[in-house]
Amino acid sequence: MAQPFQHELRLADRMARLGTETAFEVLSKAKALERQGKSIIHLEIGEPDFATPSNIVEAAVDALRNGWTHYGPSAGLPELRETIAEYVSRTRGITVTPDEVVVVPGGKPIMFFTILALINEGDEVIYPNPGFPIYESMINYIGGKAVPIQLHESRDFAMNVDELAPLINNRTRLIILNSPQNPTGGILPRQDIERVADLIGDRNIMVLSDEIYSRLQFAGEPFSITQVPGMKQRTIILDGFSKTYAMTGWRMGYGVMRADLATQITRLMTNSNSCTASFTQIAGIEALRGDQSPVGKMCAEFQRRSQMFVAGLNSIKGFSCRMPKGAFYVFPNITGTGWQSKPLADALLEQTGVAALSGTSFGQFGEGYVRFSVANSMENLEIALERIDRWTKENL
Repeated sequence: MAQPFQHELRLADRMARLGTETAFEVLSKAKALERQGKSIIHLEIGEPDFATPSNIVEAAVDALRNGWTHYGPSAGLPELRETIAEYVSRTRGITVTPDEVVVVPGGKPIMFFTILALINEGDEVIYPNPGFPIYESMINYIGGKAVPIQLHESRDFAMNVDELAPLINNRTRLIILNSPQNPTGGILPRQDIERVADLIGDRNIMVLSDEIYSRLQFAGEPFSITQVPGMKQRTIILDGFSKTYAMTGWRMGYGVMRADLATQITRLMTNSNSCTASFTQIAGIEALRGDQSPVGKMCAEFQRRSQMFVAGLNSIKGFSCRMPKGAFYVFPNITGTGWQSKPLADALLEQTGVAALSGTSFGQFGEGYVRFSVANSMENLEIALERIDRWTKENL
């Protein structure tokens, strides 16, 4: 019997502009090595190693038993949108109403939908670099111009607002902020955020403020650009449950934005996902209204691990690392090793069993760095340091 003819796969041109998130690729490679019997310490993936708090789990179980297994509104259940509005109003000191909230399956849809809704081909978007790789990927995918602003180690990876000013022009439509920041753990202090708002002035430029790690800041209170007078209506807050409540697999995030934009983002939800799973949204209500002590304990533990791991890295030949101010990543400078970022990260995985990410996974200005997630046990972090130290003594 003749084999059916298969045509060459012809993809749309835009697919060539689509990037990726390397963490999942390295995770897959690390898992394959584990299946071959190799011992791997996973410091590549960006998710808390803690279990979702039991009160949230029980709320989801009760929701399933009570029939929350059907479609819900595309923008999210009214009960959860009201709870999020109350929570954001309280934590940011601003007034948010439920019609300014859109619930989505994870944080990335808010990035994607915001860029889809606001950016035409050729419009410019300023984004942090090194930074979360999906920013640049989505900008390029829809035909916008990705304009990186370099984050410097000398400033603890806080944006230099003086360098932002010359990047803004009449094609600038969106500025992306992220604090605490992935991959560096840097934060944007209040005075710098206020200066960003001053730079925008009365220009019709929107801000995507990625605040997904806002509850994991080690010192001081996080400050949102929405708290600057006049900026709430020009800002989309991105937040969610994955990092704060160790709910990465639940896939639930949200955006807070002006109501007319929320209507458009909801249309994108209708066209793409229909809605977010109803029973997870009921659990989200419990997450925001229930016991918050697990969040504080998790943050304190991430800080403790970061301090230990940074001290350990700074004692290893060729590594130099600053203490992060939030999130659960450390971002050491590895130029002293004489290796470039990608080959070093590959060598650490293949030769030591320590899975990390190349700094170039986070943009061109990530060269010379690697990212380790400290979302692992203190014991495993200590073993990782021993393996890295042994490798450097044998190879440098």
